[in-house]
Amino acid sequence: MTALSRRAFLGTSTAAGAGLVIGFYLPRRAQAEAEGVFSPNAYLRITPDDKITVVVARTEMGQGVWTALPMILAEELEADLNQITIEQAGASTLFGDQTTGGSASVRTTWDPMRKAGAQAREMLITAAATQWGVPRESCKAESASVIHSATGRKLSYGSLASKAAALPVPDNPPLKKGDYKLIGKSTPRLDTPSKVNGSAIYGIDFRVPGMKYASLARSETVGGKVVDFDASSAKQMPGVSFVGRISDSAVAVVADSTWNALKARRALKITWDEGPNKDLTSAAIFDALHHTDESKAVKFFSAGDISKSTGKQIQAEYQLPFMAHAPMEPGNCSAHFRGTECEVWAPTQVPQDCRDTIARLLGLKPEQVKVNITLLGGGFGRRLEHDYAVEAALVSKAINAPVKVTWTREDDMRCSTYRPVSLHKLSATIGDDGWPISFTHRIIGPSINGQKGSQPVNGVDSDFPDEASFIYPIPNVSLESVVTETPVPLGWMRSVYALQMGFASESFIDEMAVAAGKDPLEYRLHLLSKDTEIKYFDTSWNTVRMRNVLKLAAEKAGWNKPLAAGRYRGIACFGCFSTYAADVVEISMENDAPLVHRIVSVVDCGQVVNPNILEQQIQGAVVFGLANALRAQITIDKGRVVQGNFDTYQPIRMNEAPKVEGYFVPGTEPPTGIGEPALPPLAPALCSAIYAATKKRIRALPILS
Repeated sequence: MTALSRRAFLGTSTAAGAGLVIGFYLPRRAQAEAEGVFSPNAYLRITPDDKITVVVARTEMGQGVWTALPMILAEELEADLNQITIEQAGASTLFGDQTTGGSASVRTTWDPMRKAGAQAREMLITAAATQWGVPRESCKAESASVIHSATGRKLSYGSLASKAAALPVPDNPPLKKGDYKLIGKSTPRLDTPSKVNGSAIYGIDFRVPGMKYASLARSETVGGKVVDFDASSAKQMPGVSFVGRISDSAVAVVADSTWNALKARRALKITWDEGPNKDLTSAAIFDALHHTDESKAVKFFSAGDISKSTGKQIQAEYQLPFMAHAPMEPGNCSAHFRGTECEVWAPTQVPQDCRDTIARLLGLKPEQVKVNITLLGGGFGRRLEHDYAVEAALVSKAINAPVKVTWTREDDMRCSTYRPVSLHKLSATIGDDGWPISFTHRIIGPSINGQKGSQPVNGVDSDFPDEASFIYPIPNVSLESVVTETPVPLGWMRSVYALQMGFASESFIDEMAVAAGKDPLEYRLHLLSKDTEIKYFDTSWNTVRMRNVLKLAAEKAGWNKPLAAGRYRGIACFGCFSTYAADVVEISMENDAPLVHRIVSVVDCGQVVNPNILEQQIQGAVVFGLANALRAQITIDKGRVVQGNFDTYQPIRMNEAPKVEGYFVPGTEPPTGIGEPALPPLAPALCSAIYAATKKRIRALPILS
């Protein structure tokens, strides 16, 4: 069998009117030359009919990669976006790690996409110069054509495809140094028309002829297993064709519709072994955090020597709960096992993990599993797991037919993975002038990577370098971690540890400002007043950039202008995924609860590819963070997740959504992350505003618990 990386990825659907295709085909170089197709790299294909196809190797889950990444390539290619068709790559070996997460899509593909476009541009110019018999430097690329400057002659890229395909691919083509035509311009998203007209294909929309539909009964007790089950009633239900156990903890019901499968699932009589966690409660989990052995603390960042600090001591503890991702589209996946191969259609952030795990469980080689990526109706990190894809593949093998597995909202809430709980102990020594001499932050909680088998390096979760930053050049600093264990399944959630660290550390900075009798903005600006860089793992945090973000946030929010009666403001900043962010939250209090009116959020993420998408990302992160801060928590009782739907795990409703203004500090540095950085400062800024209104300090989330 031909290797997956060279296989034809068959199109499974087309999003009409948007120039988008699910699946792609990458020919061998020799085959491409024979067919007149110009495909100098994995990201680009140009055919003699002037069709330019850009392959996107990251998952579109609302963050705009189907627009931003093609913009980067098209900029160097010298093509307009309306001249391009976009194809979604499936799981492949051509693009390195295809995981979509960690605000990494643009920052990790900025250089590869630029290089891909530049390679093609240079080869096309050479092909045109050769055909005309003119010096190469007399030719230029423009709007998907090569133009001879002296005569005005023009050749389209398609007409040059065959000749360009025969040329060697340059390793280091020249790249633009600014003066962009597309980059930095607010461009409408290319996927919007298909989402408006309903032709966009999400995982839950996907169908193939002969498809069956499955619903799974899973143990709601953490670690529970199936002992036995009685399927006699379920098998008598309309449309049911299969009932069977597919794992130690799940029984599948297959029918001719999702509704019939769900009804039959309710008729199952299952005997569960509830396991060792049947009496687990949230109270016990938090009690364990408070009584953990702190002698195991590991220092992961330090400056100076905190033991030599003398002055006024202040300290506080902050606490955060488990949280659910709660995307609008619940877990789902379609799969077709065909004996010697399996094809999967998954709304996934980890197509390669889906491929490799499914192959292992089905006894196949990775190249025998084809993973097609659909649109995602929200991810927030939940689709970094691939349990739903594995379930679909196992059920398909059991019934020898294509099948769609669909989770209910309750399944998605109660049988999921969760952002971990954490306890934060902070202390500071403050001098007579009110400025800090030392700062200590100890985070106590379980490790996501550790639970999944990737043990912390030197006692520190491997996600900390990107997320658990410290941005102030205080003379003596110690950041420490105590890793605990929990049986509750853990998963990465939007901004992950940055949300936890940002809430605790920025709230405590606010406490320090109050103790010093100083304005919270001016306090932060003073701490950042020295132009320096703080070396943090492989990242260097620049105080000038964070200072500028804070200043712009304050300016846009009118920090120094008086507020209307009954209005209050709070501010916070944080750095994660190499991006600087600050939020200002304006509230009033109503029945002892905050009513959020306005949020100003500012970032410095280096070179902005598309300001329109940037603003959307900021708005999405802020609203997501607001829901988390106000109400979001997962509680455990008798080994089970208590919350089951949006009545008990409430998102922000339309009538609650405040005005959100997103801004950025212009920069020419390479792009950094944007999907998550605006989120961590939100909760501490909100709590700062609540303190300004009530003089009550909130040290545990959610606020409205």
